[in-house]
Amino acid sequence: MIFYLIRRVMMLVPILILMSMVAFFLIELPPGDYVSFRIQQLRMSGVEVSEDEAQRLMIQYGLDRPLPARYWRWVSGIVLRGNFGWSLQWNKSVNEILSERIPMTVTISLLALLLSWTVAIPIGIFSATHQYSVMDYVFTFLGFIGVATPGFLLALIIAWVLFAQFGFSMLGLYSKEYLDAPWSFAKFVDLLKHIWLPLILVGMGNTAATIRVVRNNLLDELRKQYVITARAKGLTEWGLLLKYPVRVAINPLLSTVSWVLPGLISGAVLIDIVLSLQTTGPVLLRAVLAQDMVLAGSIVLILSALTVVGALLGDILLALVDPRIRFGGVEK
Repeated sequence: MIFYLIRRVMMLVPILILMSMVAFFLIELPPGDYVSFRIQQLRMSGVEVSEDEAQRLMIQYGLDRPLPARYWRWVSGIVLRGNFGWSLQWNKSVNEILSERIPMTVTISLLALLLSWTVAIPIGIFSATHQYSVMDYVFTFLGFIGVATPGFLLALIIAWVLFAQFGFSMLGLYSKEYLDAPWSFAKFVDLLKHIWLPLILVGMGNTAATIRVVRNNLLDELRKQYVITARAKGLTEWGLLLKYPVRVAINPLLSTVSWVLPGLISGAVLIDIVLSLQTTGPVLLRAVLAQDMVLAGSIVLILSALTVVGALLGDILLALVDPRIRFGGVEK
């Protein structure tokens, strides 16, 4: 186990280097750059920009340098100083932008994930143990509705109904008077008034899929011989369920840590945009559209790194929960 972890951690280094290259060069693939995007914006607003001014902007932002030189400047700053660079679009440090957005993104995503698992796992267990009952059909129907309904569409409908009927705007995480106000109990209460809708919408899509996964896996486990033997030995039904088959049925949830971790940082982009949330998703979209390579590449690199780390954590959790799993196929 220890040698496996050491080998996996050592493998992370070349993978992260390759991911940083892919993240940088993918953002650079589309024609143009931030300066051309900025000049286009100025010309659309009626401001003419000369070629000399355009060249000056290219030099100012370091876009006149060769691609490998720009990549090395960016990645060396991250590795040596922990500095993700300077965002051309926001005209501020990427570290500062992410420090403002990531905490709230993680809070919403993590609470939505916990809410989803809290609701989905008990329902999945109930549906599996009461297969083809009325409630099983009800939960199955609601699960299909949850999977098929786009979260951003529900966000639009609910936000419109709340504003039209009650005059309450769900846009943003705070009311206007609390946007720049220091933290206080009143601001916290105002946050609670706004955050419940994103939590439900972000968690709903994952809830429906989780119910189906837990139900189907648990049904497979309940038909196996070890369950029949455990019942014959006199174990209570709930004691049997929680000790053996449920632990195996939730394995897929642990293996999804590889995409849960980046999901905590990226958030639900469409829902965040519709509700005007101050999270990371809209920032990434704006950076890609503006070809702000430093900001977009940094966010993509962070998400990629979290995917790799999440895969490692998922393997460790699976080994801890399910003792049948042995890395390398060798019993220790």
